[in-house]
Amino acid sequence: MNEVDKAISLIPGVGLKQKHVGFEWGPGDILVYETNFKLQGAGSGGPGFPFVHVVRKDEDIYSPILRKLFNESHHIFVGLQNIKDDMPSKNKKPQFVSVSKNYRSVIRACMEELQQVAGMCCVVSILLAIELIWNLCEVLFIDAAPAGILLLHLLDWVRLHKADVDEKVREVLQSESPTHHHAYWEVISFVLQGRMDEARQILMKQANLQPASRPIYQLMDSLLQKMPIFNPGSTQTLTEFDVKWRHWHEECDRYLQDNSFASNRHLETICKILVGDEDTMLEHKELLGTWYHFLVSRLLFFHPTVKPSELHYYAQSSMDMFLDSRSAPEPLDSILLAAFEFDLHQVIKDCSIALNNWWFVAHLTDLLDHCKLLQSHNLHFGSNLREFLVLEYASGLFSHHSLWQLAVDYFDHCPEFGRVYLELQIERVPLETERKALKVLRICEQRQMNEQVRSICKIMAKRALSNNRLGSALSWSIRAKDAAFATLISERFLQDYCTRGSFSDLDLIDNLGPAMLLSDRLTFLGKYREFHRLYGEMRFTEAAKLLLSLMTAKIAPRSFWMTLLTDALPLLEWVFIDISTFPFYQQKRHHLRQDCKLLC
Repeated sequence: MNEVDKAISLIPGVGLKQKHVGFEWGPGDILVYETNFKLQGAGSGGPGFPFVHVVRKDEDIYSPILRKLFNESHHIFVGLQNIKDDMPSKNKKPQFVSVSKNYRSVIRACMEELQQVAGMCCVVSILLAIELIWNLCEVLFIDAAPAGILLLHLLDWVRLHKADVDEKVREVLQSESPTHHHAYWEVISFVLQGRMDEARQILMKQANLQPASRPIYQLMDSLLQKMPIFNPGSTQTLTEFDVKWRHWHEECDRYLQDNSFASNRHLETICKILVGDEDTMLEHKELLGTWYHFLVSRLLFFHPTVKPSELHYYAQSSMDMFLDSRSAPEPLDSILLAAFEFDLHQVIKDCSIALNNWWFVAHLTDLLDHCKLLQSHNLHFGSNLREFLVLEYASGLFSHHSLWQLAVDYFDHCPEFGRVYLELQIERVPLETERKALKVLRICEQRQMNEQVRSICKIMAKRALSNNRLGSALSWSIRAKDAAFATLISERFLQDYCTRGSFSDLDLIDNLGPAMLLSDRLTFLGKYREFHRLYGEMRFTEAAKLLLSLMTAKIAPRSFWMTLLTDALPLLEWVFIDISTFPFYQQKRHHLRQDCKLLC
C-alpha cells in the first residue's frame, strides 16, 4: 500500500475501491477530493458539496530532534553553494566528498539521539535507509572510486550498516567460556566482511583449547593472514594485485579440494567462503542479513577488482539469488539496485515516492548537481530537477513555524523560480508578533521585494491602529510609504491631542525627520509638535513664526483651526508687553507686531 492508499484508507467514507478520487501532494500533506461530484438540485436529497480532506503525512519529521537535522543540513547546503564553479574539478572532488560525509554525520547524530526517544522507531528506520542510500551514492557517484578501491569502499559501507556483528562477538568474548558460547561460530560474520585480523584472533582461542586440532587452525590462520587486500597507497598496480590474489585463491581452493579441513566443518565452511562458494554464503543468510551484503561478500571472494561498469550485473544476480522469488523487492531494494545500475534519475524518483519528505532528495540532488552528474535531467516546465526538488523542500519548510527562515536561503539558490516562490510564500507567513514581522521585513528589504515590504507594513500598521497603538501604526505606515494611512493616523494623533491636551509617542513625532514629508497631514503633525517644543523652551519668536507658517500654508485640518488660534493667544499677550528693557528684542518688535496682527 503506497502513501496515497494509506492516506485514503484513513478517510471516512472513502475506500480504496473508490475510483473517482483526486489528490494533490503538498509540502507536508495530501489534499484528497472527490472528482465525480455533481451538484444536486434543491430537494434531491443528495449531498450539497464534494468532500475535501487534508491528510497530514509527515508529522514525525518535525520533531524537536529532527529540527537539528534541518538546521545543520541548512548550514552544509549554504556552504556547498559557496564552492566556486571556476575551481578545477580535481580540487572540487575532495570538497564534495567532505560535504557528503558532513551530511551523513548529521544524519547519524540525529539517528543516535532519536534511538533514545520512545515511539520514534519509524523515523529511525527512515534515517537508517537514508544514510544507507546516501553512503552508497557517495561511493558510486561522488567519490566515483575506480576498480580496486571500489570494493574497499563497499566493504566500509557494509561494515557501517551491519554493526550488530561487533555486538554479538563482544557478547561471546565477555562470556565465561567464549569457545563454548552458542554464537561462537558467528565469527564467520567477520570473514564475510573481510575483517580477517579479528577473525584470526577469535579462531586462535579455539586452537589454544584443542591441541590436536591446532595444525588446521594454524593453516586457516595462515590463509586468512595471507589474503591480499588492495592498498591504493602502495606502488602495487591493480594488475599485480590481481595476480597475487589469484595465487592466494588457488591455494585456498587446493586445500579445500584435498579435504584439509574435512575434520572441522566450521573451518571447512570458512574455506568454502574464501573460494567464493555462493551456495555456502547463502546458507548463512542470517549472518549476511541483506542481499547487498551478500553482493559485497561475493565480490570480495570472487572478483575483488570489479569495475563500476560491472556492478549492475552482480547486483541484479545477487538480489535474485538472495531474495525469495515469490516475494517482490522492497522499495529500498529497488533504490539500491538502481544505484548499482548507475541510474541516478531512477534513484531520485524512487526515493521521492518511498520517503515521506523532500529533505533527502533535495540535498542529495543538489550535491549531485554540483558534481555535474545531473546535467541531462531537465524538466519540461523550465526548471531542472535539482531546482524543482529544492523548491519543494523549501516550500515545506515555510509551513513550519520555526523552520521557515531556513527556506529563504534555499529559495535564494534557485535562480529560475526561487524568487517567485519566495514572494508567494513570504506573504503566507503568519505575523503573530512585531518581532516576527521585523524578521520577515528584513528578509524582504534585503532582497528588494518592495511589494511585500509594503504589504507587511500595511498589515502591521492596521493591526496596531486597531489596538490603539498610534505610535507603532505611524511607524509602520511610514515604513510602507503609505501616504493615505499616514494621513489617517496623523489625524488620530491630532484628535487625541484635542481630547487630552497632550501628545503620545513624543519620541517618534520628535524624530520624524524627512519622513514627515510623506503627507501634508504628517508634515503638519511634525511641525505642530515642533511649535510646542519651541514654546516650551520659551523661544517665543520662533514659535510664533512657525505657528504663522502653519496657518498660512493651509495644511492644517479645518477642525484644528480653532486650536491654532487658541495657541496664538499667549503669544499675542507676550508680544504686547513692555520689553523695551531687552535690547535684543528692540530690533524685532516691529516685525513681531506685524506678524501678530496677521495672526489676528
